[in-house]
Amino acid sequence: MREYSVPVLVDVPSSANLTDTVFQRAEREPGAVALRRKVGEDWVAVTAGEFRDQVAAVAKGLIAAGVEPGDRVALMSRTRYEWTVIDYAIWSAGAVGVPVYETSSAEQVKWIVSDSGAKAIFVELESHEETVREVLPELGGLEHVWRIEGGAGGGAVAELTAAGAGVSDGTLEERRSGRGIADLATIVYTSGTTGLPKGCRLTHDNLLFTARNVAHGPLERLFTVENRSVLLFLPLAHVFARVIQLVLIETGTVMGHTPNMKNVAPDLQAFKPTFLLGVPRVFEKVYNGAEQKATAEGKAKIFHAAAGTAIAWSRAESSGGAGLGLRLKHALFDKLVYGKLRAATGGNLRTAVTGGSALGERLGHFFRGVGIEVLEGWGLTETSAPSTVNMPGANKIGTVGKPFPGVTVGIADDGEILVKGRHIFKGYWKNDEATAEAIDADGWFHTGDIGELDAEGYVRITGRKKEILVTAAGKNVAPAPLEDRIRAHPLVSQALVVGDDRPFVAALVTLDPEALEPWKAANGREGATLAELSTDPVIVAEVQKAVDDANRSVSKAEQIRKFTILDIELSEETGHVTPKQSIKRNVVMRDFAKQVDELYG
Repeated sequence: MREYSVPVLVDVPSSANLTDTVFQRAEREPGAVALRRKVGEDWVAVTAGEFRDQVAAVAKGLIAAGVEPGDRVALMSRTRYEWTVIDYAIWSAGAVGVPVYETSSAEQVKWIVSDSGAKAIFVELESHEETVREVLPELGGLEHVWRIEGGAGGGAVAELTAAGAGVSDGTLEERRSGRGIADLATIVYTSGTTGLPKGCRLTHDNLLFTARNVAHGPLERLFTVENRSVLLFLPLAHVFARVIQLVLIETGTVMGHTPNMKNVAPDLQAFKPTFLLGVPRVFEKVYNGAEQKATAEGKAKIFHAAAGTAIAWSRAESSGGAGLGLRLKHALFDKLVYGKLRAATGGNLRTAVTGGSALGERLGHFFRGVGIEVLEGWGLTETSAPSTVNMPGANKIGTVGKPFPGVTVGIADDGEILVKGRHIFKGYWKNDEATAEAIDADGWFHTGDIGELDAEGYVRITGRKKEILVTAAGKNVAPAPLEDRIRAHPLVSQALVVGDDRPFVAALVTLDPEALEPWKAANGREGATLAELSTDPVIVAEVQKAVDDANRSVSKAEQIRKFTILDIELSEETGHVTPKQSIKRNVVMRDFAKQVDELYG
């Protein structure tokens, strides 16, 4: 087995816990700006002292409500300022946070709350409260439901602040400092692309070790620049955004929140972050949106030339640098195109971090050529988010980077990626059998991902072990690379490659309703429905181009021979996509079995 290790950079003492930095920074520099929260149309500064006081007040309210050390407290909300306050308040009270996606159904809420044994739950909106109360009679151990927005007493924060007024600072400090790195910090439920979600037990050590070694290791440059700030818009219920939240607090980086994805563009311009994090779909939409805007303005030729130049310039940077002619073209397009794209993000953004699925080399090179370097990383909920990440100045596009300090990555004989380190979770909640399957006797966590490890320690993901398709002819096919290439087309939303036990490889494709609107206007198809467009010859030809592009990346036996365009959009609402936008392959295969059979008819 091939291995690659990076030595630990920052140790974490046994007495430490996640709340230390909040309270210590407030004592050291109470007037420093820790966060900015949106009030109306303005971004209002929140100092380290103010943030600590609000965390402490809510924690006292939890203590007054009977929350004991080790009790589980659930949190169902969009990404907003109160999430961060409540998250740290739960830890300050000695309790364990259990995040719940705000899009979760009543059945999903029932499973997570009942399986975790949560004593209380925070919900954001009235609709979330209704979801919880729908299953409340079946949740015997749930004692409190606090609503953040419009709840009793002016909302959960105000209500708990009032309730905890009689709890002394000494009581809070005893409760807060009583937790150490070995104690459970959170139970994060996997998104559940198959079966019921499993609760991953993450300790204060898992999260602190990860946050500090990432922040002071491969990504240190991002967290030492002057006036650094980050705008969070990914769900904090997902471990990726949650760990970045911890990194921001640990490094004194100013944090902002955007709960509504529709507001991301104007909020970026107003907040002016120095870096952000996103999933590949976010960057795909940025590229596609810019391309559609240019097309609508009659500037498609200029945009495509600029995009090609950006990609060529970035590729040249990886192999000795661009020549004079390419540098001049790049400088011209920087004034005509790239500068406008950077301005749309607030003007200060130069770096982004992405994970969750493959970004694709084309997009990676495009954004670096534009002047926004996208650093791809990789990990799972079970690894406290990251295990590997690319570094500013050492970004090998097409890989997910090298292990961060304290992590060892190995490649098993069958190609599966194995990981060791203090960031590995402590097992699944109340599921010893699943834990034993995931972590072997030698301490290796089996990720289920298939990949490669080069001589410099960079990891490349090539597929999922459980998603490898085996055709009737016995050919092994990894669907992910094909799907990534098809999704790169601006009109495509999702792609699912099929072919298990079938004579050849085929695909199900869905269209992006947002991207279709300008296309319909430009092609005289206003008013056309998704069902009509799924069989439109021009659309079918466009998707064929995407399939042809994907086929060029694989052998003939792995190529997609047929595809069908579904007449619906796969989404969380339809139950076909997880909150982090991963396709639930088994659900799609079940619901569209007829369409798959027709491909092989």
